[in-house]
Amino acid sequence: MIEILLIILFIIIVLLAVNVRIVPQASAYVIERLGGYDTTWGVGLHFKIPLLDRVAKRVNLKEQVVDFPPQPVITKDNVTMQIDTVVFFQITDPKMFAYGVDNPIMAIEKLTATTLRNIIGEMELDQTLTSREIINTNMRSALDVATDPWGIKVNRVELKNIIPPEAIRNAMEKQMKAERERREAILRAEGEKKSTILVAEGQKESAILEAEAEKQAAILRAEAEKERKIREAEGQAEAIRVVQMANAEGIKFLKDAGADEAVLTIKKLEAFEKAANGSATKIIIPSEIQGVAGLAKSVGEILK
Repeated sequence: MIEILLIILFIIIVLLAVNVRIVPQASAYVIERLGGYDTTWGVGLHFKIPLLDRVAKRVNLKEQVVDFPPQPVITKDNVTMQIDTVVFFQITDPKMFAYGVDNPIMAIEKLTATTLRNIIGEMELDQTLTSREIINTNMRSALDVATDPWGIKVNRVELKNIIPPEAIRNAMEKQMKAERERREAILRAEGEKKSTILVAEGQKESAILEAEAEKQAAILRAEAEKERKIREAEGQAEAIRVVQMANAEGIKFLKDAGADEAVLTIKKLEAFEKAANGSATKIIIPSEIQGVAGLAKSVGEILK
């Protein structure tokens, strides 16, 4: 009896160990009872009924990434190219994922290929090469709607590579090279234009500065000449004033001494002779000396 009890206890322990399940984080178990869907286990400790329940599918609830191989597509202008895509998806309903479609990854791959062909078929080559974001958005929307009954949410779709035919690539490289050379020629011409303008502006500024300098020099020379003439005139006037003062004092002295007009005239001439021997360039003759005849007469009277 004890042996039977031990055997029964061992069997119970084995059954408990076999039928106890711990569901890890970010996972879900789809449970079937007698071949039909029963429930979905979330994270935690669970116990299934022996011989009746079974774990039909273990579902990963994390976001998953699938990289599909390049697919041949034809553009609107009949250019065949290879495009490979990367799909980011997440399972939102384990039951629908388990029973909605057989081999969901293959289904997503085929759906991605057909959707890509439909979108690229409405676009030309140049538009295809420059509209990655538009293609990604349209594909994500189409795939998300199509995979919703499968319990799958498509979060993001990316075009990994767009590979045109070799002839198209060669033509595009030549076009890009020609465009770069054109831009280079334009930039060089713009640089030469700016350089010429800067040189011309520099020459203009230099000419203006030279003209301004010449103008200022001419003004300074004119002012110097004017100042020189004024100084000379002032010097002459001062010399004449001094001579006149000296002459007036001499004549007064002679008059006081009883000298006649002839002597006074000779003294005046001697005074002007001294003034003429100086640095003055102009001599002003007083009005008292009326002419050569009067001068000769005065000299004759003195000699007598």
